[in-house]
Amino acid sequence: MRIPALRALAAQCAALLPTALAAAAFDAAGAGLTLFTAALLQGLFAMLAGWRLRLAVWWWPMLLLFPLALLSAAALGLPSWIYLLVFAALLLVYWSTFRTQVPYYPSGPAVWRAVAALLPQDRAARVIDIGSGLGGMTLHLARARPDCDCLGIELAPLPWLLSWLRAKLGRSRARFLRGDYQHLDFSQFDLVFAYLSPAAMDSLMRKCRAEMKSGSLLISYEFSHSACEPVKTILTTEGRPPLYIWAF
Repeated sequence: MRIPALRALAAQCAALLPTALAAAAFDAAGAGLTLFTAALLQGLFAMLAGWRLRLAVWWWPMLLLFPLALLSAAALGLPSWIYLLVFAALLLVYWSTFRTQVPYYPSGPAVWRAVAALLPQDRAARVIDIGSGLGGMTLHLARARPDCDCLGIELAPLPWLLSWLRAKLGRSRARFLRGDYQHLDFSQFDLVFAYLSPAAMDSLMRKCRAEMKSGSLLISYEFSHSACEPVKTILTTEGRPPLYIWAF
């Protein structure tokens, strides 16, 4: 139950009983609930349960609106296979986001160039982009520094497949792994790049402190760590988030 998505599911399940009791009370009073009112009550009870389960504030409107969204989708009368197709597509793209709490975030060329400039200039380096998405960062680094070993790792199947195809079709030296970066040994790398989410920064920092070798760098785009001050912060583009850099 430490996974927020599972707590949100538990909140919706917990809301079923009070919603059913409220519907029964209205029926006994001769004033039956409409489907809209029942869905609204379900959402309100779920939001209250989410608060009790200590879900973050931004989960509350999702819990409130989810039953109404289901009711609206049912009203469309679409064939059931469409929902299955949409679910399968989202699963291929986001995979275990419900567990990792790391959605797909693209970084952009300005960030890629800034990271390339931080690579050692006097020697080859081994670099990994954890949560590499469609592979833009890794492919750029492989072009900019052909002497370096550039890897990307991605958990979601579709982004990993697309990045792997991009490397093969473009004859890039970049390599892409499918899997969880938590299973890697960070001592193998001179530079680790991350664009994850605030929820992942604690475990990432613990792993880096335990495994990264002396002289290596962790670079995180947009997300810092409150208990570990970066040695350097770089603003790649005016108005955009900074790069946070830690040296080990």
